[in-house]
Amino acid sequence: MSILIFAEHQNGKPNKTAKELASYAKALAEKTGGEVIALGFGLTSPEDLYAYGVNKVLNVDDQRFTTFNAKAYAEAFKQAAAQNGIKIILTGQTADGMYFTPLLAGMLKAAYVTQVISLPEQNDPFIIKRKAFSNKAIAHVALKTDIKILNIAKNSFGLQENPVEGVTETFKPEVADEVFEEIKSVKVEKATGKVPLSDAEIIVSAGRGLKGPENWGMIEELAEVLGAATACSKPVADMGWRPHSEHVGQTGKQVAPNLYIAIGISGAIQHLAGVNSSKNILVINIDPEAPFFKAADYGVVGDAFEVVPKLIEKLKEFKSAH
Repeated sequence: MSILIFAEHQNGKPNKTAKELASYAKALAEKTGGEVIALGFGLTSPEDLYAYGVNKVLNVDDQRFTTFNAKAYAEAFKQAAAQNGIKIILTGQTADGMYFTPLLAGMLKAAYVTQVISLPEQNDPFIIKRKAFSNKAIAHVALKTDIKILNIAKNSFGLQENPVEGVTETFKPEVADEVFEEIKSVKVEKATGKVPLSDAEIIVSAGRGLKGPENWGMIEELAEVLGAATACSKPVADMGWRPHSEHVGQTGKQVAPNLYIAIGISGAIQHLAGVNSSKNILVINIDPEAPFFKAADYGVVGDAFEVVPKLIEKLKEFKSAH
């Protein structure tokens, strides 16, 4: 039973999500048999996936796919699945990964389960565990369709190297030009941060407690010291203090770093829904009654304009000493 994964990339190199999917797929393939196949669009380093158990990479070299198009991507996956006898398809908890898979599920008449957090408990019937109710519960779901599509939650499986002798093939899906003309991208804005949010192990995020965009220097400095990505709450993005690409939460990007530092964010339920998969949460807020403290692993009650500069100073001292 071969498994097909969505190999997303950053500047041509498979990103952390792609490697985590490969790790999961390899472990699943050892239970179900078959090989792991990755489908990527414009990969320049497909061989990076061999280290995580991918036996074959199908690389689409077609300029029409340079900008994401949900219908075109779904059609490409449908054809790749048919040509390779695929029964299980894996995508990541990313905007692109979650956008085209419902279309693909309809095309293939496949069961589609989001927020999967572990390998299947059993294969016949195929029972999987997923997050539910904004990550407050776990559901056990039985899939009975011939083809199954799983959306794997971030950081639920981790990266596990399992090198194989892989091969890369150019894949040319037959997609009509009309599909690309139905929806056109008129502008693409790329985040300029040094560390992409999707791959960040540490995220430094701030909210309205910063009082204005002119005070974001200390947030960026803290992120630089930690080698972290920067993020913000929805109100901050809506007011134009920070780009929308940094908005995390239920209606923004959902993240799951090893450490999420929330500075001056009250912790509304919509924000928590997008960050509560983080392994550790540190909250810095002047209000001891801020809801975020209830979800935090560590909390500092204090003025961010006093706490953050001292934190930066101590971190720099620690780094210089070690």
